[in-house]
Amino acid sequence: MANNTSFSCAIILLSVVIFLINSSNAMLSFNVQRYGARGDGKTDSTKPFSTAWSLACGSEAQSMVYIPHGTYLVRNLVFWGPCKNIITFKIDGKLVAPKNYWSIGNSGYWILFAKVNRILVYGGTIDAKGAGYWSCRKKGGHCPQGARSISFSWCNNLPPPLLLSGLTSLNSQNIHVTVHHSSHVRIQNIRIRAPSRSPNTDGIIVQSSSGVTISGAVIGTGDDCIALNQGSVNIYIERVLCGPGHGISIGSLGDHADEEGVNNVTVTNSVFTKTRNGVRIKSWARPSTGFVRNVEFRNLVMRNVGNPLIIDQNYCPSGKGCPNQSSGVKISGVTFANIKGTSTTPIAMKLDCSGSHHCTGITLKNIKLSYMKGATTSYCKNAHGGASGVVVPMNCM
Repeated sequence: MANNTSFSCAIILLSVVIFLINSSNAMLSFNVQRYGARGDGKTDSTKPFSTAWSLACGSEAQSMVYIPHGTYLVRNLVFWGPCKNIITFKIDGKLVAPKNYWSIGNSGYWILFAKVNRILVYGGTIDAKGAGYWSCRKKGGHCPQGARSISFSWCNNLPPPLLLSGLTSLNSQNIHVTVHHSSHVRIQNIRIRAPSRSPNTDGIIVQSSSGVTISGAVIGTGDDCIALNQGSVNIYIERVLCGPGHGISIGSLGDHADEEGVNNVTVTNSVFTKTRNGVRIKSWARPSTGFVRNVEFRNLVMRNVGNPLIIDQNYCPSGKGCPNQSSGVKISGVTFANIKGTSTTPIAMKLDCSGSHHCTGITLKNIKLSYMKGATTSYCKNAHGGASGVVVPMNCM
């Protein structure tokens, strides 16, 4: 009998221990409606969002900021860290900006996560209502600088990585998603949409960041689908549907004389549809300490794309006030492989490199690009490398 009692006590004690362990690992939920947010699309819910964040960030336990179904009107939101534990930001509803574009346009950011080292953002839709701002820009009126829709700055993550998953971003005033001075970031299964004529509505911009993966994105914008600016290192991009837009770019680089380089970039298994460019490296024709190394563009499909493959070291989109010098950005070790499709421009491959720092180690492999109105051609200047397999248009290096 004593043995049975001891055994029963041991079972009870073990159950209590397991319960305590599970309780200590339980995620606390901070529902924005609890602090006054209303999903009616009219009530300003900025303060309730900030309150929920402050409580979650200060919690010792893993916490969730939860946005339930509904439409929430919010102005500028800055979510500061560091936080005491992992934060999940779960959006089941929709966040909208005020119709007056000045309400968010002066700060440069609409939704900003800053110095948050462990953050997971899931689902939902954000709509910056950018049409009024674009109209102001096009008219050349007195406009604010414009807000980036969702940004991550100084977020240096250890496992688990910073995660942005399942988000839909609509009608950004400026850039939709930015990653700046951050590390170990994964962006997956997101949708980005703005009209093709909306100015500077880049999809995703990465700068001064490392260990960034972008996977499973559908992006249609008025500028680059994805742009990798100075200091982008160890970047992996896959399964992107790009179009409309300006393609996927490295740069523009050479904005400053003293500039970080771009190193170890892969863009693969992606489709470009009716974009102004395909894959592109671009730099201004002026002195710079910048560089581009170890880049691979592979397994890509071009569908009615202008300038499918391009290196442009005389970048000057407006054609006005161009520096007209020689680019100091050093480009080496770039591979274009297994790329096929149709070009809307007769020059399907343009490698226009710096006169003072020639492009070296350029590799072309298994490229087949056709022009809708005839044969495709290529243009090379100061570009050095080799080709293998079938290459159409012909290697001009």
